[in-house]
Amino acid sequence: MMGRRVRHRRYGLPVRAVAALVSLSLLAGCGGHAKGVMTPVALASPAATAQVEMLVATTREPSGNPATLFSGERSAELSFTDIAVSIPPASRRKVGEVQWPRRLPPDPQTDFAVTRVEKLASRDEARAWFHRHNVGGHVFLFVHGFNNTYEDAVFRLAQIVHDSGAKATPMLFTWPSRARVLDYNYDKESTNYSRTALEDGLRALATAPDVTEVTILAHSMGTWLTMEALRQMGIRDGRIAPKIRNVILASPDIDLDVFAKQWVDLGKGRPKFTIFVSQDDRALALSRLISGDVSRLGAIDPTAEPYRSQLEKAGITAIDLTKVKTEDGLHHGKFAESPEIVQLIGQRIMTGQTLTDSEMTLGDGITAVVAGTAKNVGTVAAATISAPVNILEQPARPRKKKPALGETLESDAEGGATN
Repeated sequence: MMGRRVRHRRYGLPVRAVAALVSLSLLAGCGGHAKGVMTPVALASPAATAQVEMLVATTREPSGNPATLFSGERSAELSFTDIAVSIPPASRRKVGEVQWPRRLPPDPQTDFAVTRVEKLASRDEARAWFHRHNVGGHVFLFVHGFNNTYEDAVFRLAQIVHDSGAKATPMLFTWPSRARVLDYNYDKESTNYSRTALEDGLRALATAPDVTEVTILAHSMGTWLTMEALRQMGIRDGRIAPKIRNVILASPDIDLDVFAKQWVDLGKGRPKFTIFVSQDDRALALSRLISGDVSRLGAIDPTAEPYRSQLEKAGITAIDLTKVKTEDGLHHGKFAESPEIVQLIGQRIMTGQTLTDSEMTLGDGITAVVAGTAKNVGTVAAATISAPVNILEQPARPRKKKPALGETLESDAEGGATN
């Protein structure tokens, strides 16, 4: 029995992993907000609040309850819903926060509140919705992460769209997460279950005549789903659809070796990729423990070798958020909760702009983009954020054979990001 790893009977995980999951669930507690917030409320003063309208596609099973709409179980049918969310006035909230109601019904003056829910019966009705909500042909598609309910994903996208100022049509793809920390493996298999549905949805967007470009923002385990859907598209079609211009992976919960293989399978003419990483991400530390102590993409130090040279050669922009401070105890949602970072997503990255300015040095340029001016950086460490971008734009330098990602990212050097 010496040296044998003791496993929990129910979850099939090492006991220390189960203990870590329990600790994580305590850290990830919802803070006592109300559940079942999808029942629409009427607005007494519509002009006093902002509205975010979105199209939601899901592989979740309908819950049969209008307060939740969909459960964490899997459905063979893809469902579409038109949803509108009211955002409290700027004077009543902080950028980066989702104001969950603590009691129902929510008060739109202080809480996020659903104001419209309309089921769409077919893909044709979903296309008609897009025609009515088209913003210059630009689609902003969000794929949420592990441990999210349907309403979690809806409110998070509403917050990101509002706080980023993104000029695009918001769409959400939500997959069957049971929203329980101890169901990590179920959630992971649910992403695999949903990858063809996401691939089909991306292809439909890419072939729609009134869509000009698509930006994908994926978080956590949703980055695995996104990469798998894109990988399937790359294998089937030989490349990613050209209209898919930007892919943003926030806290990507992906095995480094697997990501490298996914990257190669995307084929030629890849989209522009940006990754947000943080070495203090507690959720990814747990994922590493569960997954055989294999490093996760979202927890690397992009300024260290071999990652520095590999990312540079692949043309992947890495932004290190380790020193960015938010209220998230897990340090896993910084991309959405930091006012500076969420605005960076909306104003520069998703529009395909570079993170530099022709009249500034690189460090000054990224500081200006993220924080307005260097002296207003506050808790955002400009050097930490600018360094990964900086190294991606420097000429390549001789380097030793690296030990981590293998030669995989380099095995298709001609298939780099499009400009």
